[in-house]
Amino acid sequence: MSQVDYDLVIIGGGPAGLTAGLYAARAKLNVLLVEKIVPGGQILVTDWIENYPGFPEGLSGADLVLKMSEQVKKFGLNIETHEVISVDFSQAVKTVRVSDKAITCHTVIIATGASPKKLGVPGEDIFFGKGVSFCATCDAPFYKDCIVAAVGGGDTAVQESMYLTKFVKKVYLIHRRDQLRAAAILQERAFKNEKIDFIWDSVVTDIIGGLTNVEKVAVKNVKSGETRELVVDGCFVWVGIEPNTQFLTNDVSMDKYGFILADLNMETSAPGVYAAGDVRNTPLRQVVTAVGDAAIAAFSAQHYIESL
Repeated sequence: MSQVDYDLVIIGGGPAGLTAGLYAARAKLNVLLVEKIVPGGQILVTDWIENYPGFPEGLSGADLVLKMSEQVKKFGLNIETHEVISVDFSQAVKTVRVSDKAITCHTVIIATGASPKKLGVPGEDIFFGKGVSFCATCDAPFYKDCIVAAVGGGDTAVQESMYLTKFVKKVYLIHRRDQLRAAAILQERAFKNEKIDFIWDSVVTDIIGGLTNVEKVAVKNVKSGETRELVVDGCFVWVGIEPNTQFLTNDVSMDKYGFILADLNMETSAPGVYAAGDVRNTPLRQVVTAVGDAAIAAFSAQHYIESL
């Protein structure tokens, strides 16, 4: 094998990146994990996690990341803080460029995750994790017998709103158009659900609350201009998500939304380059699926290196 800096470079330090690092470090690979801020990703701002196996009482996102970070440090994973500017996967030796240097390696695992599209309204950032959520699967149980707002009109918004009704008293489903974009069968089920109150032709203009929780959302009708406030305990936002792939151009194949396409081994269209977690084209984006992807990706990377 030609001289390179590392066997493997992992881009992204969320649950997928940390898990890939754990498996790679245990396999005695020469591995570097690059994270642009601090390890953890979106999970750092997740208030409480109840559906990750092994923690029957649940734990905060920050605590789970702390445990993962301690575990990878035990195996000597090398972590550096950099923002990846660009990559070159066109040669056998891959190049990952950060602000002050170019890093060479035989394999890469992309685990940069995805970010929810935001509404861009006052209160959204202030109450993120304190009443503003992008995940019903994660947070619905915290709103038992409460009234919540949900924003969106696609498949995800409708499916997640129906999931919310298993726990909450009422869901105000707010959509900027006069009809949903979701699949017909989903619409049919939603319209039959007595707990969903549709607010048509409307957008949220403000999320209002006290020191620690959401209390109201301000809503404007885009046709009449009429405004009103809805008293709610939380606001769920499903207006789409965006993969964190700004550093990629035509380096790997992606779907029409920009999510990376990978096979069962998590390998992308570029040999020796793998994708894991929310950045991948996948039907479910949870911590548990991210760590599963990452274990496969690290295992595949190890075998790729051994084959060289």
